Parts: sequence; C-alpha cells; structure tokens
Amino acid sequence: MVGLIGKKIGMTSIIDANGSKVACTLVHAEPNIISQIKTVEKEGYNALQISAVEVKAKHSNAAAIGHYKKANSAPMRESHEFRVEAVSGNVGDKLDVSIFADGDFVDIVGTSKGKGFQGVVKRHNFNGVGPATHGQHDRQRAPGSVGSSSYPSKVFKGLRMAGRMGGKRVKNLNAQILKVVPEQNLLIIKGSISGHNGSIVVIEK
Repeated sequence: MVGLIGKKIGMTSIIDANGSKVACTLVHAEPNIISQIKTVEKEGYNALQISAVEVKAKHSNAAAIGHYKKANSAPMRESHEFRVEAVSGNVGDKLDVSIFADGDFVDIVGTSKGKGFQGVVKRHNFNGVGPATHGQHDRQRAPGSVGSSSYPSKVFKGLRMAGRMGGKRVKNLNAQILKVVPEQNLLIIKGSISGHNGSIVVIEK
C-alpha cells in the first residue's frame, strides 16, 4: 500500500460518459517525498514515510531539520507512514498523482468537521421526549431518562448523551478516482470526503 498526502479543495460536479451529473471532490496533491524507508531488518517491518507541505526551517526544530536533510529536502509539516510488502525507491524520491489512474479505488483519511458541543438531537438523532402538548414543556430536544434509581445508581459509560461532536479522524473507504490531472496535481474523487475545505487528507492506494 502506498499513497499521497493532499489538501481538500472543495466539491464540484462533472458530467460522466452517460450524461449524468456526478458530485465529486477535488484534492490537490503536490509532489510528496519519501522521507524515510523502514525495513524488516532494521525496524521489523517494511514501510515508506511520505512527507508533504514544506515549511521554513525557523518553524522546525533541529531534529526535524536533520531528518529531512537526509532526503535533501526542507522540513515538512505533514508525514504519513504507508506499510508496503516490498520496499522500492530511495529516500528523497518524489511521488505525484501519476501513481493513481482513472477509475482506481482508494481509501481517504481525513478529520471531520468539528461541530462543538451538541445536544442529543443533533448528535444522536434523538426525537425528543413526547409531543409538544399534553403537559410537555420545552421537552422537544431533551434526552429523557439517563439512569436508574437505587440500582445501579449510576449512569453507564457509553450512554448516548450531549457532548463534543465531530473533529475526529475518519476513513472513507473505496472512494473512486474519476480523473487524474497530473499537470495540475489534482485528483477528482467521486462523492464527498471528510474534512473542511483546505484540510489535509491522506489518499491510500
């Protein structure tokens, strides 16, 4: 398995061969570098560390500067490790969107949009407690009972209640690449993927 680190640009739509309108997401993936190669002999497994998004040296520490210097590269902000069956390539080699082809299916890892602290209706699709009439007062978005009486005298862990929503690492499985645009370092991916516009995503082949 190998892949790239890219940036979600936003959504648009294209017309497919059948004349149907298809919603899709644009991902911009500048050429990534192989910043480290891990092998069974040294680390116990085969993997490629891929890095992207160059940053200034003054915004990096000495360890990061030295690490990327081995790849003849400026320090990078984003890194991701891809497990591979057999190691290929060299430290410092670049990977671009040409590793993908039209029609490929990929997994995309991103961070979902943060919604902040939300109630049970938005967070867990609750319906509220009863109708608005017949003695109910401001109960349309209430969670209802959350615990028992003398036994067990506590609220069990994992009970669906109000709390922080979103902002979590999400993997979208089997997303199809509709088109690869190498000259613009673009991937046009069918459907939506998690994350806000401008967020970093990892495309796993």
